[in-house]
Amino acid sequence: MKPSRRNFLKTTAVAGSVAAISQTTVGADDSKKLRLAAIGVGGPRGRYNRGGQIARDAARHANMVAVCDVDDVHTAAFNKDFGGKLNTYRDYREMLEKEKPDVVTIGTPDHWHVPIAIACLKAGADVYCEKPLTLTIDEGKQIRKVVEETGRVFQVGTQQRSTADKFLTAIAIVQSGRLGKNVNAYVAIGGAPGSGPFEYTEAPQDLDWNLWVGPAPEADYCKERRREFRWYFEYSGGKMTDWGAHHIDIAQWALSPGETGPVKVAGTGKFPKIVPSDFNWNAFLNGEAKLPNGFNTATEFSIDLTFDNGSVMNVNHHYKREGTNIDFPNGILFEGEEGRIFVNRGKLEGKLIDEMKGESAEDFRKEIEERIVELCKGKKPGNHMKNFFDCIEDRSKPISDVWSHHRTMTSCHLCNIALMLGRELKWDPKSEQFIDDEQANALMSRKSREV
Repeated sequence: MKPSRRNFLKTTAVAGSVAAISQTTVGADDSKKLRLAAIGVGGPRGRYNRGGQIARDAARHANMVAVCDVDDVHTAAFNKDFGGKLNTYRDYREMLEKEKPDVVTIGTPDHWHVPIAIACLKAGADVYCEKPLTLTIDEGKQIRKVVEETGRVFQVGTQQRSTADKFLTAIAIVQSGRLGKNVNAYVAIGGAPGSGPFEYTEAPQDLDWNLWVGPAPEADYCKERRREFRWYFEYSGGKMTDWGAHHIDIAQWALSPGETGPVKVAGTGKFPKIVPSDFNWNAFLNGEAKLPNGFNTATEFSIDLTFDNGSVMNVNHHYKREGTNIDFPNGILFEGEEGRIFVNRGKLEGKLIDEMKGESAEDFRKEIEERIVELCKGKKPGNHMKNFFDCIEDRSKPISDVWSHHRTMTSCHLCNIALMLGRELKWDPKSEQFIDDEQANALMSRKSREV
């Protein structure tokens, strides 16, 4: 993407008292702290406000100096938390040029993550970006290359990677071999809505809708398209890249450690009623075909990702095993010939988990603790943002680096491409290409609109 420059809007300071999030939480001399800027912060007119949350969290470790959002209402609301003292922008390019921040948080809609992140990295900033990082497999290759070239620290907001008492423990147990040598994972990430078509309306005057759409195909405004962007392939990848960016990440880390991936993907699914059965997805994603204005990502699915070590990850909207009491809408079941464990954000359970609590399991607990330290690259788990700033200090790879997350997102995109084409696909994780399949390879990238 080679964007043309656009005028930025710098709002006047918002009156109000200094909020609880202070710019002086670290150290006594602000001039010696890292300069932090936030791009995409969400607010009262959005649904996904994680961008504001991560920016406020980062402000505990650095000096927040600027905020950028295409919605003036959101910019003003965020700035109020900092006493109205931040420099405010609509266009991230203007902000990077004028502010020259040391650190940037990115919480925009998904389709803007990579273009903005690349610009920040090339401007010399370390970056914390919300998940899912990429819209396509090709974007993952692009940003991996830029991180390697710039040497900047890049953390993805997959905070489950910092959860020692659940997800890291589950991964350590799988990799310890205690479930057996042949372990499979059954992943449930929830279904997606299939609503629509929706009516188009005029965009609010204090929202730059054209800049919000950005590199995606041109589209008129409607509140559902903006608030529920996760269910539009133009801007995201449905539940596959939403919750999949979390649970597929954990399952793949456990089953296939290292920078590799599956060799085969196959499954079935359903799309909303506005999507024809023989739809040309490649033309649509390149802006050359149209669908009615409704949600278009998969609503239901069951997909198998097979790895070269023989392990299989089954990805479902809801996992249920007939004839058993195994039935869950969200979580990961790891199962081998020696046992099984289940993990989600609420619990970690299984026979092995109970055994770990016993007095005679000290060696077992010690082994798992050591494995967790290794998974965390020697750093203390538990605080995802602190891990990012610790890595800024010593210039090391964070717990959710661009290499591992690109491989996770590749698996998520493989699932969606298999659903779009409706057939089994063979994948070469070394060359990062589909094997003898031009149609599938064409779906690894898409055209970007210039803004």
